[in-house]
Amino acid sequence: MAKKSAGILLYRFAGKLEVLLVHPGGPFFRNKDKGSWTVPKGEVMTGEQPFEAALREMKEETGYLPEGDFLALKPIVQKGGKVVLCWAVKGELDVSKITCNTFRIEWPPKSGKMQDFPEVDQARWFSLSEARIYINEQQQPFLQELQQFATVLFNCD
Repeated sequence: MAKKSAGILLYRFAGKLEVLLVHPGGPFFRNKDKGSWTVPKGEVMTGEQPFEAALREMKEETGYLPEGDFLALKPIVQKGGKVVLCWAVKGELDVSKITCNTFRIEWPPKSGKMQDFPEVDQARWFSLSEARIYINEQQQPFLQELQQFATVLFNCD
């Protein structure tokens, strides 16, 4: 069975529709930018409901727990076969004040030294056109679906 991740696509209206994306922390993503950003998301644990996992991951990666009317977006499948479920919700987050969990890995490789790195090293609000450039390619459909939703309900782009 394919692994599942769940996440939250936070959006706001600041003169135009904007979405919150996070940049993965750690040495593997240190020099990667365009195409590396993602919705705050993470693995759904055994016995956990995907929506609860999405909320947990949002809190773990940003320190923020959104409330409101959540819109379930269509799941996507990433290159490795992982299914990502996502919910969009309107919210406001000061990206200068995010907090997140850390993870520990051996770094540099084969050095015997263990180091802690933040799961997320930054969060940023993007317009939809900017987000399309920075988001992981497989997550593009989340942006498209949110734009369709916003166009219909809020008469905006």
